[in-house]
Amino acid sequence: METPSDRHAYPAHWEADVVLRDGGTARIRPITTEDAERLTSFYEQVSDESKYYRFFAPYPRLSDKDVHRFTHHDYVDRVGLAATVGGEFIATVRYDRIDAKGMPASMPADEAEVAFLVQDAHQGRGVASALLEHIAAVARERDIRRFAAEVLPANTKMIKVFTDAGYTQKRSFEDGVVRLEFDLEPTEASLAVQRAREQRAEARSVQRLLAPGSVAVIGAGRAPGGVGRSVLDNLKDAGFTGRMYAVNKAYPEDFKELDGVPAYRSVRDIDPADHVDLAVVAVPAPYVPEVVAECGERGVQGLVVISAGYAESGAEGRERQRELVRQARSYGMRIVGPNAFGVVNTSPGVRLNASLAPEMPRAGRIGLFAQSGAIGIALLARLQRRGGGVTGLTGVSTFVSAGNRADVSGNDVLQYWYDDPDTDVALMYLESIGNPRKFTRLARRTAAAKPLVVVQGARHSGIAPTGHAVRATRLPYATVSALLRQAGVIRVDTITELVDAGLLLARQPLPAGPRVAILGNSESLGLLTYDVCLSEGLRPKPPRDLTTGASAQDFRAALEDALADDKTDAVVVTAMPTVGEDPTEDAELAAALSAAAATVPTKPVLVVHVELGGLAEALSAAASTGPNAPGAQPAARPAPAAEDAPERTRRLIPAYPAAERAVRALSEVAKYAQWRRDAAEPGKVPEYDDIDEAGAATLITELLAGEDDPRGTELAPDAARALLARYGVDVRATLPAPDPDEAAAAARTLGYPVALKTTAPHLRHRPDLGGVRLDLANEGELRRAYEELCERLGAPAELRPVVQAMAPRGVDTVVRAVIDPAAGAVLSFGLAGAASELLGDTAHRLIPVTDRDAQGIVRSIKTAPILFGWRGSAPVDTPALEELLQRVSRLVDDHPEVVGVALEPVVVAQHGLTVLGASVRLAPPPARDDLGPRTLPVAY
Repeated sequence: METPSDRHAYPAHWEADVVLRDGGTARIRPITTEDAERLTSFYEQVSDESKYYRFFAPYPRLSDKDVHRFTHHDYVDRVGLAATVGGEFIATVRYDRIDAKGMPASMPADEAEVAFLVQDAHQGRGVASALLEHIAAVARERDIRRFAAEVLPANTKMIKVFTDAGYTQKRSFEDGVVRLEFDLEPTEASLAVQRAREQRAEARSVQRLLAPGSVAVIGAGRAPGGVGRSVLDNLKDAGFTGRMYAVNKAYPEDFKELDGVPAYRSVRDIDPADHVDLAVVAVPAPYVPEVVAECGERGVQGLVVISAGYAESGAEGRERQRELVRQARSYGMRIVGPNAFGVVNTSPGVRLNASLAPEMPRAGRIGLFAQSGAIGIALLARLQRRGGGVTGLTGVSTFVSAGNRADVSGNDVLQYWYDDPDTDVALMYLESIGNPRKFTRLARRTAAAKPLVVVQGARHSGIAPTGHAVRATRLPYATVSALLRQAGVIRVDTITELVDAGLLLARQPLPAGPRVAILGNSESLGLLTYDVCLSEGLRPKPPRDLTTGASAQDFRAALEDALADDKTDAVVVTAMPTVGEDPTEDAELAAALSAAAATVPTKPVLVVHVELGGLAEALSAAASTGPNAPGAQPAARPAPAAEDAPERTRRLIPAYPAAERAVRALSEVAKYAQWRRDAAEPGKVPEYDDIDEAGAATLITELLAGEDDPRGTELAPDAARALLARYGVDVRATLPAPDPDEAAAAARTLGYPVALKTTAPHLRHRPDLGGVRLDLANEGELRRAYEELCERLGAPAELRPVVQAMAPRGVDTVVRAVIDPAAGAVLSFGLAGAASELLGDTAHRLIPVTDRDAQGIVRSIKTAPILFGWRGSAPVDTPALEELLQRVSRLVDDHPEVVGVALEPVVVAQHGLTVLGASVRLAPPPARDDLGPRTLPVAY
């Protein structure tokens, strides 16, 4: 879209798709000179009452002058945005910059008057709230810091839009008009409101896909077989509780029914009184645009696109996928797919199997998301496999296989699961993470309420699967994994581990700690379990051997004793079958173990059984249905008991075919339980009185003046030192030494003893190459060292020597902060040296870093004992190190222009620390940052 502008080109980056309160979508974009007819048509559909509220007087129609004014903007002092559905306006907002007297003004005036108008049919959908977020972001970008709005007292809906936004406000009443003034700087309250609205809207959009009242399968053939017909048959066989329609333009004119399902040639032919909530699209890709247009015009709420031939097939398919998303969103519809396997909801009130899964999964408490259809099938099979299978029996609440996830992604499904009463545990197989920054934020909130287990495929290739459009990340997989764990995600490496952990979480309470009791009838299996516990970071007690002659009652008594021990947090039971064991003995043992587990329902119990068949099935059947005892920490929110004792309220004991699998699952769950306890008392981002945030901002503005390269620039050493000093980070000065005389003069200025270092790129931070000489006590030693360096490594012009005053002895460490385009701001810490680099012994945390994060990052590296007095050495000043980490975090968090900081080395002594080297990289800030308005991802 092109338009002339007095002062700025059309700001395409202001365009955005948003999810509204009811789960539908709308497009927000700047109003242009081409919108005169749309604006006039929109205004004609607004009620007289709404017009009166907008203009404070009867205003039946817009004059030509009005239309010109409302469609011509300079995108600086006068801006108008419109929310559209199907290309037509449903709401508008505009601001006009004003001076202190309320008159039209230009910069540097930083206040603007704002006004909204929402079509009556779309009021109550959250359109005005979404528009306020976006017009506020636009205003901040144009250096407007405050909005003013005048509203009639009777216009309570609009007053509520402003007052509920969470901004700092002033309110007055004069001449019969309410005047509201509010600052546009985001506050904790405004961000909380924005995040809550985002969650409700996106959750609702997924709910419309998973709990439709009616489903049309488009592309269902008359003959059995084929994708569309298979989906329709699966939908019927599952007992879907809503209305079903079969749609195929190939049906004869007089064809009215397909195997008992009403049949139509087009969704347009379905009775308008019968709403179609969800359409499953299974037609060849070239015909999908026509189908989407028909669905949009018919008012369909969402699409599951099974059809292939999109981004997974190459450049042409990628463009076809972009257009599919744009077209669907223009009608307010969301899409699962394309190239999707489908969606499932086992709720008795829905029973939706709009997928290619031939059997309806068993109902349960696990939510399952898979980007791959093949992996989705495998996970469903493993979760519901009976006796002789892997770990027994369980079920799912909902299942989404997103295919190319061009629209609906794992983030959206997380929003839905967060407050879904039918889901207690979330399992996700991800082949790519489109927005890791948002995923991490949502995962942290979800994990605080219910467990989230994730396995990521294609993690070592570094390449997203064909068809997945993702933001490029510069972070290695291990770093991303560490950041997810920081957010409470249970990270596993295989789908087997995904299911193992999921079953334990769905069936058992969280352990209160890492202390494990082991008992069983095989000494060897018990010892193996003990060894695995140690290797997985648990604290096992010596195994209790019940001998091979142990009866079911012996097991029960031993398990009751173990659970009653206050020094035990979890119990692993190892059971080896005896020769000629009767199947009834499995049932007796299962009943005994379940009865014993019920005596202390606050502690998890797991079984390792070499021959799983009978015992696994018996354990699934022999379940305690008693409620959790007081003090138990459930893995997730409990659900009300039903007549048939649903899975969440049954004390199901999971059985594993190998000690390694059982203990690994228990270890992951124990780490998650500890994270939950820690998250209940989050740390704080400290305030430091000596931080000069305003001075740093001024300096950054000066340093970036005239800088247009989005990659930014690395600051000169003096500039970097000055900026860091604003945040209380002192970098020890270095003086250039281009020749021996200059080196001697520098040493006299700094005072002996000194260090002589080369700063050539190929020698920097490489003491192993001999480019550093330390503890030079006088000029003679300095000159000899200078001569040796030049003889060994090259001429001074190549080596770039510098002189620096010696720092107190200590442990050399490295502190870094980077802005990753996908993950956001990340702080890293490790010890300096080749060993740490080779072993990848670096810890990471998302910025902003709290005091607890700083403590954790210092202690989480494998070489941390060196900091705390390893082998009799003196402990160093870790509190000073933690403070440094938090100061660097504050600098990066306060100033988005700071895109890179590296402090190397940081010598941490017994008392205090010294930063010997520092580099800082600045870049122009992005037009929109994490504090910006809600938007759906761009259709790549």
